[in-house]
Amino acid sequence: MADSSDSVSVDMETMSLGGKEHLIKIGCGSVSVVVFGDSDKPALVTYPDVALNYVSCFQGLFIYPEAFSLLLHNFCIYHISPPGHELGAAIIKPDNPVLSVDDLADQIAEVLNYFGLGAVMCMGVTAGAYILSLFAIKYPQRVLGLILVSPLCKAPSWTEWLYNKALSNFVYFYGMCSLTKELLVMRYFGKEVRGNSQVPESDIVQACRRLLDERQSPNVLRFLEAINGRPDITEGLKKLQCRSLIFVGENSPFHAEALHMTSNLDRSCALVEVQACGSLVTEEQPHTMLIPMEYFLTGYGFYRPSQFNVSPRSPLSPTSISPELFSPESMGLKLKPIKTRISVDI
Repeated sequence: MADSSDSVSVDMETMSLGGKEHLIKIGCGSVSVVVFGDSDKPALVTYPDVALNYVSCFQGLFIYPEAFSLLLHNFCIYHISPPGHELGAAIIKPDNPVLSVDDLADQIAEVLNYFGLGAVMCMGVTAGAYILSLFAIKYPQRVLGLILVSPLCKAPSWTEWLYNKALSNFVYFYGMCSLTKELLVMRYFGKEVRGNSQVPESDIVQACRRLLDERQSPNVLRFLEAINGRPDITEGLKKLQCRSLIFVGENSPFHAEALHMTSNLDRSCALVEVQACGSLVTEEQPHTMLIPMEYFLTGYGFYRPSQFNVSPRSPLSPTSISPELFSPESMGLKLKPIKTRISVDI
């Protein structure tokens, strides 16, 4: 770890699996980074969506045994939280400037410098996917590849802008009230798990609501305003040299955005469209990510330990994946743009 008098590392006794939180002072504030795994391994950086942190955004994926094995066997995980989104965060001082998306992307570079990291693999969800994509555009030499879930790349449409403004008003005046949480849940999850008058909410939605109660609403508002003021980065995407793997739920409000992003990534990019799923694939259907990620990472020389190569617990089988994912291109020679639909039983 780099030596810095402005940086503070704090052990999180409540975290399992050997995770350690580092509170890194950067500019006018601090950034929380929770590290899991062997720091000698290549780095995988994650960034969550609005009002989420690594627990509420990536826990479903990382507690899935086969995915955990694949990722922790090959990477040291660096979970970066947006400012003020970490567990137990205090309210950011009102006199601290509101950061732009460019500022947030630059923070990632400073985090990598702090840990002495070079090029990293990146995984982001929706707003977090936008921040990591912008980071890849600004610092292309520092990104090995992008794994993006329901990503954003265009400036907000009028519909999204008005939705975010309404959400911002609720957050500002009422904090994490029931309606605020309902709007966020609609952003994250598909109707299949949100429940209705006949079907109760799923456990993952109920858990998400409880975790949202822990967020400091002024901090959420800052990230939401930054994302609502984001510029279009489509042209920058065309210059990226790294491979990309994009997941999107077919019921995600950002489905069209993911398709647009895929069509504008000139370098090799694979699209995996998950049926009966919302934006937060990492929590709603994490098992659908396993085999596409495994084949994507094979192109970098990464692999799953042999004892997990065939697992009767996995709901995926080769027949549920498009044959194109098993082509030589998907094995790392060249990933071409594809559209893969994964069907699951509800």
